[in-house]
Amino acid sequence: MSLPRHGRTPADRAVVIVLFDGVQSLDVTGPLEVFAGADRYRRAVRPDSPGYTVRTAAPGFGPVRTSSGLTLVADSSVAEVSGPVDTLVVAGGDGVDAAVADDALVASIAGLARRSSRVTSVCSGAFLLAAAGLLDGKRATTHWSRCDELAERHPEVTVEPDPIFTRDGNVFTSAGVTAGMDLALALVADDLGRHAALTIARHLVLFLQRSGSQAQFSAQLATQLADRDEIRDLQQWIADHPDADCSVAALARRAAMSPRHLARVFADDVGTTPARYVEAVRVEVARRRLEESTDSIETIATNCGFGTTETLRRAFARHLGLAPGEYRMRFA
Repeated sequence: MSLPRHGRTPADRAVVIVLFDGVQSLDVTGPLEVFAGADRYRRAVRPDSPGYTVRTAAPGFGPVRTSSGLTLVADSSVAEVSGPVDTLVVAGGDGVDAAVADDALVASIAGLARRSSRVTSVCSGAFLLAAAGLLDGKRATTHWSRCDELAERHPEVTVEPDPIFTRDGNVFTSAGVTAGMDLALALVADDLGRHAALTIARHLVLFLQRSGSQAQFSAQLATQLADRDEIRDLQQWIADHPDADCSVAALARRAAMSPRHLARVFADDVGTTPARYVEAVRVEVARRRLEESTDSIETIATNCGFGTTETLRRAFARHLGLAPGEYRMRFA
């Protein structure tokens, strides 16, 4: 398939999204809507700049059934895609393991990557990039629930479980589902500027354009995973009282456990220590207040349990890679 131009400038950016049976529909339609929105923005605001031509490609002919039951019809087979590609997007989903076993599809993705300026994956699409050898020696991420599996199956890949997307050279990988839209917005920002990306985010009613360094698995989500009622209750109390004494000793008294026993069962249920969990919750609360209020950073540091702005700054650097002031400028 030679990508049609529909009368546009020859400099249009060709975007190819690879899908397969069992693909996650939002892995496909999320980035597609971002790039389509970018093309509308470009025509309205910057008509002399290159646009986007987005096409979908599947392993063969005929419809593709997504994991939710939605049927998509690809523009062509992957093998038919010809010519240079600006951005290759490999989607993920429940059907990715069967797709990885399709040698012809994996080979076609490897071939397309050699003709692509940027190679990206959404969610478990990273497994297809890894199978094609495109992540060897690189940093990558995927959906939080499959990061350990990706690392085990592909030890040559440095798997980073926290970011919502990563970049290593011209290879970009994103976390689960909606993170593909964050990655697409970041690519549009590279192409057309930050104002374009924010305009598209507002049009799509996205709360904000997240940076890749933000964590994909929040402390608030973790409250749903604890097996023990007393741990879930303790997590909720921490979220409601981030400025309280949340030392292990104080939390152990509240849970009617010894500090040693609390530390053990908390780590078993939540997957991290109480101290790290408390810090993650406080960072999340501070983030929301930076986004939604005009309170000073000093006030936020005190009210979120950090005590000093320096402690808040160090916590933000660990979790987000940004200083509180920079975070507010970007996302408020």
